[in-house]
Amino acid sequence: MKSARERRLPAAPRKFFMSLRDIAFWIRSAQADSMLGKLRGENHGPHVFDALYDNLGDPWLSSASCYRYQRLKYQRLVGMLPQRPFGRALDIGCGLGVLTRFLAPHVGTIVGVDVSAKAAERAALMSAGITNIQFRQSDLRTLNPASDGQFDLIVLADTMYYLSPLPDETLQCISRQVTQLLVPGGMLLLANHFFFGFDSDSRLSRRIHDCFEQQPGLKLSRSHRRCFYLVSLLERQTAESC
Repeated sequence: MKSARERRLPAAPRKFFMSLRDIAFWIRSAQADSMLGKLRGENHGPHVFDALYDNLGDPWLSSASCYRYQRLKYQRLVGMLPQRPFGRALDIGCGLGVLTRFLAPHVGTIVGVDVSAKAAERAALMSAGITNIQFRQSDLRTLNPASDGQFDLIVLADTMYYLSPLPDETLQCISRQVTQLLVPGGMLLLANHFFFGFDSDSRLSRRIHDCFEQQPGLKLSRSHRRCFYLVSLLERQTAESC
């Protein structure tokens, strides 16, 4: 008869954060950013992102299941949330709604917003049959609790550096607006690219996270550095705890 040690099931292998195939994912992401820069040189406003989705379909390959990195990243982001019910959630900069769909089983309802109307329309089509998801076009800078209501959970992932240039005044204004969109006790999951810490993208990400962490009314709950991204989980303080 085998001992308990011998009967123990083998541990599931840990997934490395990316595969060789993901090199194509990074190349495509760089191409999308380059095209966005060229489009911005010719035009301004939300229609620039509409043009990007028209040209590339899925500009950053967020919905391509053959690439490990992005899907594993989204799974880990969801796994970082506290195990508690979230009634109403908001995914800002939802793109084609991949992360929104990962979040849907963990919330009562979720609204995905994106500056591109084309992205929001396609996200809605790709999410048909998921009854607790809504998508609409909206600019991060115009979200307002008076018209949009407040949320128990807000996810702001890989979005703010596309507002470039991002002066301190604009960053401060956005951090205040997002804070006001949270109910007291609500959570903000903030995630941005973070490579080596000394490159320009990493410095911008660090500046974004620092600004939110210093926002009155927000308290840093957890912070994580993973391969190529930085995550901050912040909580809106109640009047009693401020």
